[in-house]
Amino acid sequence: MTDTGQQADRTLAELVQVARQVSAAVQTVITGKPGAVRLALTVLLAEGHILIEDVPGVGKTQLAKALAKSVDCSVRRVQFTPDLLPSDITGVSAYNQELRQFEFKPGPIFANVVLGDEINRASPKTQSALLESMEERQVTVDGSTYQLDRPFMVIATQNPVEMEGTYPLPEAQRDRFMARISIGYPGRDDELAMLETHGSDSPLDYLKPVAHASDVRALVAAVREVHVSAAIRQYIIDIVNATRNATELRLGASPRAALHLLRASRAHAALDERDFVLPDDIQTLALPVLAHRLLPSAEAMVGRDLPEQVLTNLVRRLPLPGR
Repeated sequence: MTDTGQQADRTLAELVQVARQVSAAVQTVITGKPGAVRLALTVLLAEGHILIEDVPGVGKTQLAKALAKSVDCSVRRVQFTPDLLPSDITGVSAYNQELRQFEFKPGPIFANVVLGDEINRASPKTQSALLESMEERQVTVDGSTYQLDRPFMVIATQNPVEMEGTYPLPEAQRDRFMARISIGYPGRDDELAMLETHGSDSPLDYLKPVAHASDVRALVAAVREVHVSAAIRQYIIDIVNATRNATELRLGASPRAALHLLRASRAHAALDERDFVLPDDIQTLALPVLAHRLLPSAEAMVGRDLPEQVLTNLVRRLPLPGR
């Protein structure tokens, strides 16, 4: 084996080791949801952002906090409310009496991990304050542009749109989230264990970081080296095009969605200790990566055909990529 191959194997082994440590740390807080934790790790290593959507009380904020706390990096939390202003997120330029000039006061967006709690309770104007930072990793205030540190990740929670006091997220913002996670209710045994462990103290109070921000940056670089064959890339394009041509959908997946699916599949393969992507990776990630970006047509809404169901049928009908 060449030195380059040995180095790649060591990097992949380190990735899996760190990922297992982070996963174990998060699961001390979130019990019985290994799939949700695995998807959150996948998005972290793919340099994406997570939208955690579910009914109140199932642990959305706990999952976001546990993932952020397991990595030793800067973390800021923003509670989205109807009266929140864009400047409350990005920061403002304030006049300094001593220096007699304006100086920039950074907002909570200037952190490695930003927790946006109940993001759809803020107005669309405030939600749009995140658009530039999520896509370009920078913030522009009063004509000046400020770069954000890497890694940079937005973990947003939201209640279903039918809940009171919520605003639907703009399509442009939903498209910037790499994946959507639905935690769901725990199983009977898991909920019983939760009553025993969370009844008196919160495990989140005892959670210690098991990785550093520099470790995450190195692991993100390692994930980029995972091989994606031409057939797999064509398979991704076939899935995306199928959503654009489906009569049940009035808005299909964007080119950004195809790129997110590619990046997430690399991270998913790396977590399985593989340096190449399989069709199984694409099929596993198609629903959480693409479904929240799709909008049903009027006929589909009447027939109650959810985008998740339409996407599942599309992926099932498409032929697998050949050799």
